Amino acid sequence: MKVKATSGSAGAGVDPAHARQLLYQMVRIRRFEEKAAELYTKMKIRGFLHLYIGEEAVAAGVSAALEPEDASVGTYREHGNALARGISAGAIMAEMYGKQEGCSRGRGGSMHIFDDKTRFYGGNAIVGGGLPLAVGLALADKMQGKKRVTCCFFGDGAVSEGEFHESMNLAALWNLPVLFICENNLYAMGTALERSQSVTDLTRKAVSYRIAASAVDGMDVLAVEAAANEAVNAVRSGQKPYFLECRTYRFRAHSMFDPELYRSKAEVDKWKKRCPIDSFVKRLKKQDLLSDGDMEKLERQVAREIEEAVAFAENGTWEPVEDLTRFVYSERGTT
Repeated sequence: MKVKATSGSAGAGVDPAHARQLLYQMVRIRRFEEKAAELYTKMKIRGFLHLYIGEEAVAAGVSAALEPEDASVGTYREHGNALARGISAGAIMAEMYGKQEGCSRGRGGSMHIFDDKTRFYGGNAIVGGGLPLAVGLALADKMQGKKRVTCCFFGDGAVSEGEFHESMNLAALWNLPVLFICENNLYAMGTALERSQSVTDLTRKAVSYRIAASAVDGMDVLAVEAAANEAVNAVRSGQKPYFLECRTYRFRAHSMFDPELYRSKAEVDKWKKRCPIDSFVKRLKKQDLLSDGDMEKLERQVAREIEEAVAFAENGTWEPVEDLTRFVYSERGTT
């Protein structure tokens, strides 16, 4: 089966309004994550925190290709995907604070973002845990005759998990409408891809299961969107799975507890020169689709949104102790 390597040359004649919307999504993800890191150091956010900084083009580009009725399944590094999917910054921030106004009532925290209204099914803390869930959602859609797509995000580390191979096999065997999105940031926690995979071209994993696959520059939002549109259309029209590898890079450590001893500062700095936001801004300005004033206005809009999200979380309420067993145990005669 042919593997298509999608280049970063997409985007000629892009609609200015749509381009600014993609930029807005990436900037709000970046600023949200930066604020989350700040709040973590102030102990407003506790537990684990995995930041999406550097990978914004993947969430923004893929989400732009999905329809509201489609489903999205994320990893534990999912704040960006949740924001791009349409969950409010306030609901996500309140969840990370542990407040009951959060999208998971404050019970899930950073790694378990969930929202049924936008059909965002995690936030899954187990590596590869979202893959079988995505297969189940797609199977349900197929059995009910619904032409919907289930988009499943996972990292390159999940490719080593048994759930990956089981899910790919069943999706291919049953012709399920799943779009597998591999966010390949080159490191499974602290293990480099070439140290854990004998075959580092991850599209070949999908091809081995007779699943159509392609790779795209995950630092180029227009290239990601173009590749995602092609993949979504293939899944929706053919009711078959598709594998899209987004080759990206995270600029921050794996988590806030990570001493980051496995890669050099020079490597990180080299990738930062390919920042998806900075490069997109330069491209839009070169094409006279964005001015300095437009960028300043966008940054102010995002700043207000983040400020309101933090205020919403700060003013949220803690779940009463009496409700600790609610949604955990079911008692006869109660609702």
